[in-house]
Amino acid sequence: MTGGSAGGFRANKELARAAEALGIPVGLGSMRVLVENPELFPHFNMKPLAPSVPLMANIGAVQIRDLERPPIYELLKRLEAQALVIHTNPGQELFQPEGDRDFRGLKEAIGRVCEESPVPVIIKETGFGIAPHLVRELLSAGAAYVDLAGAGGTNWILVESYRLPEADMAAAAQFAGWGIPTAVLLASFGGMQIRLLASGGVRSGVDAAKAIAMGAQLVGFALPVIREAAAGGAEAVISFFRRLEKALRSTMLLTGSQDIPALRRASTWREPAFTAELNAFLRAEAFARG
Repeated sequence: MTGGSAGGFRANKELARAAEALGIPVGLGSMRVLVENPELFPHFNMKPLAPSVPLMANIGAVQIRDLERPPIYELLKRLEAQALVIHTNPGQELFQPEGDRDFRGLKEAIGRVCEESPVPVIIKETGFGIAPHLVRELLSAGAAYVDLAGAGGTNWILVESYRLPEADMAAAAQFAGWGIPTAVLLASFGGMQIRLLASGGVRSGVDAAKAIAMGAQLVGFALPVIREAAAGGAEAVISFFRRLEKALRSTMLLTGSQDIPALRRASTWREPAFTAELNAFLRAEAFARG
């Protein structure tokens, strides 16, 4: 989730302990700071605390384009990571005082890493979503999964705005509603069972059930989990997921879904406003693709 600071170090350890107790995957924050500051390795070395669950390392698309890749692969081995998550975050970068502004060649760089990486590669956005045609391109390029990471959760442009002068903060505020909602992105694939992960605004077990019913293979949580970790450590995170599991199982029972594959086949009812939003998005996507 984070790394490179004292607070991040504490959070990472609590999240790793909770993931191990729950038997669920856990993701690290961006390795960029680790590549630049090798002495921070303990902040990212969470495998000793979560030895039996998948651990996902993370780095930005710009870094895999600009940095030497062999040292990154070596770090994956040292961290004993089971997957490499490459995040794209152009919106956030544009409003970071020290952010990257050159996004050329990222798809090509991602393709090279998908070919070379010693572990499966997952591509994710950071809160604004990935358009369906790009999802298909990334999967064709060799990504094991694409995490849609749509709008509805944390808006990283607004987060960065707190570091900006007043004039730039006002510009960032214009992006308060920016991005494609996760649910719209999921629905745009029409229930196709492709390698999609869903995060971004997912807050509950019922939300997770909806995402799975619309085609997500896995569902990810960030903000509610880090809040629990900050408030009560690993035990609070474990309690949160126990509540979530109960809600998910209850939703499955109430919809007659005996298991997850049955939930994926379940019928979904869409409110008229959502259907209108989805149809408008599909028309815009089709227009953009010619």
